[in-house]
Formats: sequence, C-alpha cells, structure tokens
Amino acid sequence: MKNVKIQYLFNSGFSVETENHQLIFDCYKFFPKLSHKDTTVFVSHSHHDHYNPGILEWKNNKKNISYILSNDIKVKEPDDRIYFVGPDEEMTFGDMSIKTLGSTDLGVSFLVGVDNMTLFHAGDLNWWYWWDDTPEEIQVMEEAFKKEIHKLNGKKIDIAFLPVDPRLRHNYCLGGEYFIMKIEPEFFVPMHFGEDYEIIKSFIKKVKDYSTKVIEITAIGQEIYL
Repeated sequence: MKNVKIQYLFNSGFSVETENHQLIFDCYKFFPKLSHKDTTVFVSHSHHDHYNPGILEWKNNKKNISYILSNDIKVKEPDDRIYFVGPDEEMTFGDMSIKTLGSTDLGVSFLVGVDNMTLFHAGDLNWWYWWDDTPEEIQVMEEAFKKEIHKLNGKKIDIAFLPVDPRLRHNYCLGGEYFIMKIEPEFFVPMHFGEDYEIIKSFIKKVKDYSTKVIEITAIGQEIYL
C-alpha cells in the first residue's frame, strides 16, 4: 500500500485517493475536491447523515464518475453510472472489486479492492449496544454484528472505517475493538463520532495493545497520508 490520501468529510464521510482512483464514502456535509482520477462514490444507506442527494450533481461536470448506492436510496433521474446494491453482492469495475456486506441498521457495508489494497467501510454496521436495550435486543444485536464481521475472516484489510459512537456511552468501543481483534486491519479509522474528538483518544488507549494503528481525527477536512 502506498500513496494513499484520506480526507475526513464528517460523520462517516471520507474521500480516499489511491494511485489511480478516488473513492468517496457516505459524503453528506463537507464535499471534497474531485480528482481527475476515476471516481467512485459509495453510499451505504439513505439516512440523512450518510447521504446528500447533491452528490449526484457531480456527474454533470465529470464523466469518469460512478455511484454505488444502497438499494434503499431513491433517485429522481436514472443514470447508467448509478448502480444499486444490496447485501452480499459482488461486482467489478475495471481493476476495482466491490463486495457488499449487510448492516445492523440500514443498507450495506463495503469491501473494496483497488490498487493492490483492500478497504472496508462499515456504513452503519456496528455493535449497537444501547444502555436501555433488553437482554433479547442485546443478544440479537451481538449475533447480527458478529455474523457480518465473520464474513471477513481471513481477509487482509489495509484500511477499515468503523463507528466509534459516543452515544453508546461505555459501549462505544465494542464494535471497533471486536473488529480489530478478529480482523487485524493495518489501519483503523474511527467514524460516526460527531464532533467528539476526545472519544478517539479514548479508543486509541483502549486498543493500544493491538498491532492495528488507529488514525486520530481532529477536524473536518483533515487530510491523512499513508
């Protein structure tokens, strides 16, 4: 893996620029500068904090752009550069491979192979353990989350983007730590934390004994070079 630039676009939004591609995930608030490279825009589901219909306007001024949208999203004007996906699908775009997994909320998560590297963007796939859940809800959520993560067993993941959500209180770290423990990505990028940047510092301390490097995000628009 070389020459990777990641830009934080708020919430679960990121632009990832590799040697030959720009990948944009769940962009809704801070729009990145579009690269001259082939651009693929991924949207995991239709929640307002993951999807802004304004991203579809990019195709009006850029020919080499494609959209991979969860099939719960509705668009007004069909376009042959817009593709809709559900869980457990696979597709290939030239030298890029895309596999979808499910979610523990709505939509899909994405496993993307491009330029000799593999990325995983979880969307709203997380171990959502709320403090007021019933024992039955807790069990169902744990089983659903682990079922999706186990689909990645044995895969080498270079960069993983998963929620580290402070609204879960002391359970904020469950999903991320489990993913790091089981899948061992080279880099882990926290997301879905709002503007609570301190929660990332806490997460870094929590998983410090694992080999995975956690990227510390400190501001919207921040650029990270790997």
